[in-house]
Amino acid sequence: MKYIDQIEMKSKKVFLRVDFNVPIKEGKVTSDNRVRAHIPTINYALEKGAKIIIASHLGRPKGKRVEEMSLGPVVPILSGLIQQEVAFVDDCVGEKVQAAVNKMKAGDVFLLENLRFNPGEDKNDAAFAKELASLCDIYIDDAFAVSHRAAASNSAITDYVKTCGAGFLLKNEIEYFKKAIVNPARPLAAIIGGAKVSDKIGVLENLIDKVDKLLIGGAMAFTFLKAQGLEVGKSLCEEEMLDTARKIMQKAKDKNVQFLLPTDVACAKEAAADAAVKICSVKEIPADQMGLDIGPATITLFTDALKGVKTVIWNGPLGMFELAPFSKGTFALAEAVASSGAVSIIGGGDTETALKKAGKNTKMSYISTGGGAFLELLEGKTLPGIAALDK
Repeated sequence: MKYIDQIEMKSKKVFLRVDFNVPIKEGKVTSDNRVRAHIPTINYALEKGAKIIIASHLGRPKGKRVEEMSLGPVVPILSGLIQQEVAFVDDCVGEKVQAAVNKMKAGDVFLLENLRFNPGEDKNDAAFAKELASLCDIYIDDAFAVSHRAAASNSAITDYVKTCGAGFLLKNEIEYFKKAIVNPARPLAAIIGGAKVSDKIGVLENLIDKVDKLLIGGAMAFTFLKAQGLEVGKSLCEEEMLDTARKIMQKAKDKNVQFLLPTDVACAKEAAADAAVKICSVKEIPADQMGLDIGPATITLFTDALKGVKTVIWNGPLGMFELAPFSKGTFALAEAVASSGAVSIIGGGDTETALKKAGKNTKMSYISTGGGAFLELLEGKTLPGIAALDK
């Protein structure tokens, strides 16, 4: 795979696939984080004198024009961040777009309309990809967040552009993943939380082959606890996943992986900010209560397990951190990871939100921009968007 800094771009038309799937309310972008993530790649191309054609999706318009999902509101945000005018074309292929491309000078930037307004995008359609490819000399993919989905703008397009490469954001994602899984500094620990075992079976099975320690929190922990024969009260539990949970625990034992589950939990009769919280051993969860966070003994257990580790992967909060009474476990582990000195790689929007709320997001080595794509990498899957650049 080539990276953007290995490609000569002066006066070349560069098609840059980004992820500007930003939240928009009443025609205004409410968070510019995803735009900011691509600025190093855009600025580099500008410094090298490229003609930059930026393309992204936004939402799921299903191949139809949906005005609320137009990328138009992103234009002033991007213009401000790169401190120059960005032109906007309200289509992504066709005569209007081609005419705009033909007028471009070195250093010009324009943004295409939402790629998913065209039904060919989600279908990875060759004809649509060929039209996109006709706009450029060079293709750069910087959109890791959609690399687990084969689309015309990140897969088929590479069949029609001679020079293809990855931008800096995609490069960082790949290189930090290698640090986490392919060639990690050891000991390597993974913290996996969230609601359901069923969402993360592949992740857990693949990680057991890679990690030295696996810490399980969140609601998914109760499925494992019940699989050990414990009663979990009203806690979320996937009864149909008990056999799978037992197999995962057995695999961890066979591989000599330290598999840590909560020993106590913060319980309540309901998930509410004013709930009466009771700390219970996992062996004594009341029948009328649910576990909503790991307890203090588990915080100590997990924190001690992280001492001396050299690499930490974290996906999924350890409790219902959105509610103050059930945020202590996630926030305590955020502090433990931040102060561990380990390379810390974080994935998943909820985990990032929790770390921001804990004030520890800037203390992590890397926070992935792609929730689904990050999980599929952890499962050991090949991502179509990355495979297309590897051809």
